[in-house]
Amino acid sequence: MIDLSRATNKALIISLLTSASFLWADEQVEEVIVKGKVLYADQVNALKTPTEIIDVPQSLSIVTDEDIRKQGIREIGDIVRYTPGVNTSQGEGHRDAVVFRGVRSTADFYQDGTRDDVQYYRSLYNVEQVEVLRGPNALLFGRGGTGGIINRVTKKASLGERFGSFDVGANDNGSFDFAADFNTSTGDNSALRLNVHSDTLENHRDFYDGDRIGFNPTLKVQVSDSTTLDLSYEYADHERFIDRGIPTANGKPVDALKNVVFGTSDINVTTLEADIFRGTLTTEYSDTSKGIFSITSSEFEKMYQNLYASGYDLDTNVVTLDGYRDPTERENMIISANLVNELQIGGATHTLLIGAEIIDTDNANERYDTYWSTTQSDKESFNVSRPLNIATNSDGVATGVDFTTKLKSRTTSDIEVTSIYIQDQIDISDNLQILIGGRLDQFDITVDDLKAGSSQSRDDDEFSPRAGVIFKPQENVSLYLSYSESFLPRSGEQYKKLTASSAALDPDVYESTEVGVNWDITSDLSLRASYFDSEQTIATRDESGEGAEIVGLQVDGIEIEVKGQVSDQLYVHFGYSDMDGETSSGGEPREIPENTMSLWTTYQVNDKFGYGLGVTRQGESNISNNKPGLVLPDYTRVDFAAFYDVSDDFTIRLNIENINDELYYPHSHSTHQASVGEDTNARLSFTRRF
Repeated sequence: MIDLSRATNKALIISLLTSASFLWADEQVEEVIVKGKVLYADQVNALKTPTEIIDVPQSLSIVTDEDIRKQGIREIGDIVRYTPGVNTSQGEGHRDAVVFRGVRSTADFYQDGTRDDVQYYRSLYNVEQVEVLRGPNALLFGRGGTGGIINRVTKKASLGERFGSFDVGANDNGSFDFAADFNTSTGDNSALRLNVHSDTLENHRDFYDGDRIGFNPTLKVQVSDSTTLDLSYEYADHERFIDRGIPTANGKPVDALKNVVFGTSDINVTTLEADIFRGTLTTEYSDTSKGIFSITSSEFEKMYQNLYASGYDLDTNVVTLDGYRDPTERENMIISANLVNELQIGGATHTLLIGAEIIDTDNANERYDTYWSTTQSDKESFNVSRPLNIATNSDGVATGVDFTTKLKSRTTSDIEVTSIYIQDQIDISDNLQILIGGRLDQFDITVDDLKAGSSQSRDDDEFSPRAGVIFKPQENVSLYLSYSESFLPRSGEQYKKLTASSAALDPDVYESTEVGVNWDITSDLSLRASYFDSEQTIATRDESGEGAEIVGLQVDGIEIEVKGQVSDQLYVHFGYSDMDGETSSGGEPREIPENTMSLWTTYQVNDKFGYGLGVTRQGESNISNNKPGLVLPDYTRVDFAAFYDVSDDFTIRLNIENINDELYYPHSHSTHQASVGEDTNARLSFTRRF
C-alpha cells in the first residue's frame, strides 16, 4: 500500500532533486546515445539491453524527437497513423487507445520501460524517442501487451553539457503550444535537466478546447566510476473537452451531421492531475556485466464526464443521448531490478538478462449514470440541432440531467504483482542467434464492490514464454522466426471488473508466431517486413458448467516498413499492413482495416530549406464485431510540411494537415460514435536552440 500523501511525495521529490547533486564527486563517464535504429541505449530501455533493430526478432518502429518536430506530431495517435500494424481507436474521447494487430488497448503504454496504464492523452514534450513494438510482450512487460506496446523514452540529464531549446507553435484553429528543454551541469559529476510545456487545445469541432501543463525536472549523478543515479519527477495537469463523435445510419456515419457535437461544453469534460517520481541506479560491475535498480511511485486523479449518442433515427432526425461520470484515483509503486551479464560458454556468447519486478497498485473508481428528469432513467431523446438543445426533449417537454442520482458502481481494487524473468540471447556464430526466455507472474487482485457490499479475489500464476531464431546470411540482413505469449487477467486492463463468475476463470492468453526480415539496405536506409499469426484463448464454461476453452480473436497479416535516407536530400518512411481477422463466433472483428498505407517523405532543397509530404490511407473497417454492414469508409489523407533554417540555432516550420480536405472518420468507439477527422488546418512553429 502507498501511504505517502501527495504533498509528502512532492516535498520528498523536491528535496532529492535539489540536494542529491552535491552528494558525490567523481570522474565523469560519457554516455553515447544512438537514435532511430537502436532501441534506446539508456539502461531503462524497452528491451532492457541496448539492441539494434536488425537483431530484434519482432516487428517494431522507432520515432525520434526530430521526427516528431518535422511531422508536427502532437500526440500518440499521430505516431500511430504512420506506423504499420497498428491503428487508432477513439478511446471515448478522453484517452489514448491503440489497436495493436486487431487488439484494442488503453493500457499497453510504458514510460522508460515502466508500466503507464492510466487512461489519459500522453504529452510528448519530454520524449527522446517513441518505440512501438508489435506482438505479445509479456516476457519483458508482464500482463497485457497482448497485441503490442508503446514505450516513451524520456529525456534525461546529460553530464558535462549545457544546452537548451524552446519550441513555440500555433494553428489556425486557435491552439497554441510552448515547450522548453534546458540542461546544465550542477557539479563536476552531476547535471540537471528541465522540460516544461503548456498547450492550449482547439480543433475543428464546436466547443472543443482544453489546456495541458507538464513539468519534468531530471537529475543525473555520477556516484562513482561505475554507478550512475537518475532521478525524475513529472507533474501533469490536463483538462479537455470530450467529443464522442456522430451517429451512424444505413451502415455508415451520417455525413450531414459532421458539424454537430452530441454533447455540451459544460458537461463533456475530462481532467487529470498526476505526480510521477522515478529513480534508477545503474552499476557497471565490469565491461560485460551491469545491474539496474529502479523505483517508480505515481499518483493519478482522473475524471471524465460526458454525453454521447447511443441511438439515432434518420427519418425523424432524433438522437438518443446517454452518458456517465467516471472519476478514478490510482496509486502505483513499481520496483524492478535487472542484471545483464555477457558470458562465453562453449564458443557461444550469452547475453543473459535476469530480472524481477514488484508492483503494488491501489485503484478507486466510481461511475454515475446520467439521470434525466423526464424519463427517470439514463437515456433521453432530442431533436438534432446545432448546437444541440438538451433543455427540451424531442416531445417538447423541458428536461434536466444530473450525475449524482444514479450510482452504477463504486469499487476499490488492490493489485499486487510479483514477477521474475530470464532471457538468454545466444550468439552461436556470426550468422546465428537464438533468443529464449520466460516470465513468471504472480498476479493477485481483490476488488471490493462498495455499492453491493461484496468482494472478489483472484490469484493467478502465469508463465509467458518467448523464443526466437535469427539467421544473418550477411551482416546487414537478418531473417527471424519468433514465438511469444502474453495474458490478460479477468479484471480487465483497468482492474475494475471482477465478478464471482469471472473470478473463477483463468486469464485470456494471447500467442503469436512471426516470421520476418530486417535488411539494412545502406547504413541510412532499412527495410523491415514480417508475417504474423496471432490467436486468443478464452477460458469459459461449457453447457454442463465444466471448465472449457474457446478460441477467441484470430488475426494474421503482413507488415512492411521502409525508412531512412535514400540520398543526402531525400528521406522516406513508408509503411503498409494488410490484416485479416475472425472472432470466436466466426464473424468479422471490429477495428481491423482491410489495409493501411502511409508515406512520409522529406526533400532537403538546400542547406536551409526543405519540405515534406505525407499520405495516409486506411481501408474500410467494421465498427462492431460480426456486423460487416456497419463500417467506417476508407479514406486517404494528405499532409504537407516545410521547414527553413534561419540560422544554425533557429528553425521555422509549417505543417498543413489534410490538404485535400478529405471528410473521413478515423475511428468509432461503437455504433453511434464515429469521430470526424480534422479538416484542412495549418500550424506554424519554430525552434530556438541555445
